[in-house]
Amino acid sequence: MTQKAGKKGNKAAGKVKDTDQNLSTEGVEAQGGAKADAAHLRTVHNRLVDHSYLSEEEFGVVAETLQRNLATSISLYLKFKKYHWDIRGRFFRDLHLAYDEFIEEIFPSIDEQAERLVALGGSPIAAPADVDRFSVVKVPTDTVRDARAQVSDLVEDLTRVGRGYRDDSQAVDDANDPATADLYNGYAATVDKIRWMLNAMLDDDRMN
Repeated sequence: MTQKAGKKGNKAAGKVKDTDQNLSTEGVEAQGGAKADAAHLRTVHNRLVDHSYLSEEEFGVVAETLQRNLATSISLYLKFKKYHWDIRGRFFRDLHLAYDEFIEEIFPSIDEQAERLVALGGSPIAAPADVDRFSVVKVPTDTVRDARAQVSDLVEDLTRVGRGYRDDSQAVDDANDPATADLYNGYAATVDKIRWMLNAMLDDDRMN
């Protein structure tokens, strides 16, 4: 009796396992060179989801921008922290404190962009290797202590990030997602303000 019951249990378990495997292959493959639409990856309990008012094509456009900007925001946060720790010289206190102030303005965008992607049926990719792959900002591996070198580098990054938000705002608006466009417009304004403040610091001839 026990052996028979065990065999039946094994058969039942096998059916459940087969069902899970079948579920894992439903839906469609992630599209686009960046494969940013993690909602469409062939994994268990991750079948094609509802993208609300967006068509599949529109969601693809929006998801790509959200994944890239999420990775960029994470990298920008880490870069500000890296420079916050490394800064030396007469501008140490000013920049050490300023970098953390700027981080406080940038940090909320990380969760907001990730949750926006989830709300539209996506799934954020956040592994370090993926963040590095998607981000337009690269976190330095070398130690940079010079104030002018740090600030100049950050201004270049913020110029690129701000332009990206403006371009992406137009792209997602054209893709029938004005809500994400509004988010991007707000982030662009924040990035522009921080860029302006850092640029003003570069006007000091004493900056090493």
